[in-house]
Amino acid sequence: MAQNDLSQILSKLKQSPSMSYSSANALLSKAKLALLNLKALTPNPSVPPAILALARETYEQGALFAIRARNPDAFTRYVQQLQPFYELPSSRLPPNLPERNKVTGLSLLLLLTQGRYAEFHSELESLANREGGGGDVESDRYLGYPIRLERWLMEGSYDRVWKAMKSSEVPCDEYSVFSEILKNQIRSEIAGSSERAYPSLPISSTKSLLFLDSEGDVISFAQHRGWIVKDGHIFFPDATEGDEGAQNKEISQMVIENALGYARELETIV
Repeated sequence: MAQNDLSQILSKLKQSPSMSYSSANALLSKAKLALLNLKALTPNPSVPPAILALARETYEQGALFAIRARNPDAFTRYVQQLQPFYELPSSRLPPNLPERNKVTGLSLLLLLTQGRYAEFHSELESLANREGGGGDVESDRYLGYPIRLERWLMEGSYDRVWKAMKSSEVPCDEYSVFSEILKNQIRSEIAGSSERAYPSLPISSTKSLLFLDSEGDVISFAQHRGWIVKDGHIFFPDATEGDEGAQNKEISQMVIENALGYARELETIV
């Protein structure tokens, strides 16, 4: 009976990904109660593979609903509960790589948006130690996306990150939850590069540079950063002096040129 109840609950969750988080939580609580009755909250040796698969699916659905609700703490708890199931040998529980890679990719994106780069790279290293090897993780639809974003962010290729977040490269709706967070991070990085690269910029260029919708948004952003707005221009704080400052300025100018180039492409398309 508990197994049938669990299967029905999972069917409802999968068929209604847009249901409210409170409704999903109510169903997930019932699913966990069913797992408790089946003694399958954790993968102990007496649990049959079919029940293990349902338990894994329950936690995966919980993780996906947590991300849709923008609840990173709940998502992290579900990922932690999933790890013992993911570590089972395939002879005990056949892998379901698409769902596992989706959850793992979301976990990588969460680490990326939180600036936890050491943990991000530790997670990547663990992928190579999976049973059967990690394969070419970058070619995977779900895993490759955060890997490319992280590389471009480290290179300062913000235009490529922005383009990837606005294109068909986004693997699924859950991944787009992180787009606004990354956009704010990119704006902050470009703003810092602008301060180092130039004494001032026209408001119109700054709007394109920061991917803002209006010049009013530019003025609000400038006030938040402590920039001076005068005569149609944004005036930045003094750039860093010395050799290191010159090198930073050169790098910053390259970043700004890339971002402006992409902004002009967008305007041409529009």
